[in-house]
Amino acid sequence: MSRILIVDDEKSVRETLREMLEYEGYEVVEADSGLQALDLFSQQSFDVVLCDIKMPGMDGLELLDKILQSYDIPVIMISGHGTIDTAVDAIKKGAFDFIIKPFDLNRLLISIRNALDRSNLMEETKRLKSKLTKKYALIGESDVMKKLKTNIERIAPTDARVLIVGENGTGKENIAHWLHELSSRSKGPFIEVNCAAIPSELIESELFGHEKGAFTSAIKSKKGSFELASNGTLFLDEIGDMSLAAQAKVLRTLEENKITHVGGEKEIPVNVRVIAATNKNLVEEIQNKRFREDLFHRLAVIIIEVPPLRERKEDIPLLIDYFLQEFSEAMKKPPLTFEPDTIEYLKKLPWRGNVRELRNIIERLMILCDSKVCLDDVKTFANPYY
Repeated sequence: MSRILIVDDEKSVRETLREMLEYEGYEVVEADSGLQALDLFSQQSFDVVLCDIKMPGMDGLELLDKILQSYDIPVIMISGHGTIDTAVDAIKKGAFDFIIKPFDLNRLLISIRNALDRSNLMEETKRLKSKLTKKYALIGESDVMKKLKTNIERIAPTDARVLIVGENGTGKENIAHWLHELSSRSKGPFIEVNCAAIPSELIESELFGHEKGAFTSAIKSKKGSFELASNGTLFLDEIGDMSLAAQAKVLRTLEENKITHVGGEKEIPVNVRVIAATNKNLVEEIQNKRFREDLFHRLAVIIIEVPPLRERKEDIPLLIDYFLQEFSEAMKKPPLTFEPDTIEYLKKLPWRGNVRELRNIIERLMILCDSKVCLDDVKTFANPYY
């Protein structure tokens, strides 16, 4: 049941609102002043606030400011002395809506439902962001990871293009997500294209879209990733595997901020931040004529080098704890405990698959072991290739 706080110094108004809202199935709490309302906020949570503007002591606009400073909740302002200027001022300060007394019941109920829909949407967005943050967490307190996190925080708010380089399994995708989430584009889409997974004859259609009839299977027009990422971030993973023909078109797009559909002629403006990643040495690829040097310089405004796990082995215990918790929740079983010598043994492994390999090992142990992991378990199950 949604809980609504009514803030009004007139008892008759509060009682009228309470009667109407309780009849509609809402839980109602009353406050006769701004100070009492703030005190109630410290004791319980609310889904919507109905707040009078003209009250003795702290008026409604001052209360609105204080609520929005500390809480993410829709506030509907109500007044019997409303003017257009007052309404505009309230909306500018962050009010969800402005309703004039005497109330139109249908108008009030519609406004409350809309406010609740917004509140529910914001909660769902927070939940999804929290899930995303957990999924793409950057785990580690080693010096190299601290420096990496600091650099991400500096780079993310800019629109500079970023090239992320590192071995397979080091977490390049996680870094791309964090660059997006900490940027001004975080409310926009994050579109990922794995350049190595798409056949060379389809990569241009995937990136730039196509018109109906552009090729045999093009039965309808389709937007490409550059368009889908509008006002957001386009992540070109494994860009070192992109064909030279596609590289030329990406270069043109980065130069002109325009794309043309395959089979089309119209130029379409695009506004995206491009982040690329590769596990290849692009300087060598350029020397071997497999990667365009001009595209490299367009992409590599900033280069982030992700350290391999073998260069930050002090982070392994933290990563183990993190993955144990992840799989414990997924499998609905208590996390394993590791005997001390098992951790030391794991630190000495070469970790050619990096963090991804460690994650796979922890998942394997969670499935195959009971409650405690000993050294023999690790040697038997953890990595049969060493």
